[in-house]
Amino acid sequence: MNDTSKANVILMAEDDSDDRLLVKDAVAESRWEGDLRFVEDGEDLLDYLKHRGKYSQFGNAPRPGLILLDLNMPRKDGREALREIKDDTELRRIPVVVLSTSKAGTDIGRMYDLGANSFIAKPIQFEALVNVMRLLGQYWFNTVELPAPK
Repeated sequence: MNDTSKANVILMAEDDSDDRLLVKDAVAESRWEGDLRFVEDGEDLLDYLKHRGKYSQFGNAPRPGLILLDLNMPRKDGREALREIKDDTELRRIPVVVLSTSKAGTDIGRMYDLGANSFIAKPIQFEALVNVMRLLGQYWFNTVELPAPK
């Protein structure tokens, strides 16, 4: 990415505070050098991405290099949020990785149909979550070439 100040931002949409804490600890444990930010539901995610409401101040919501998306959240779930992100010409290039407890084939297929870049079942064991966070950081920020924002 051309803008290195924003390249290493991971934005996670997750309503469960315990899961947010586990991911935060796993990212720290994985020694990934980046900025992990959280929103609590799909509505908050879109406010962040579109700089609305509490995210309207300049610098308050840097563009993420990766979105981690939970499926089942209040107000607006992951399916609805993903649809809106991929339908928006300003946002559709941001990679979205679904990180969910669901392993249902219908959920997996539906998320890819909506434009998800990857689908990962949330690991139950902490060490496995650390490994997932390490691999995500390496892959999305050190391996692939991503297009510049439109």
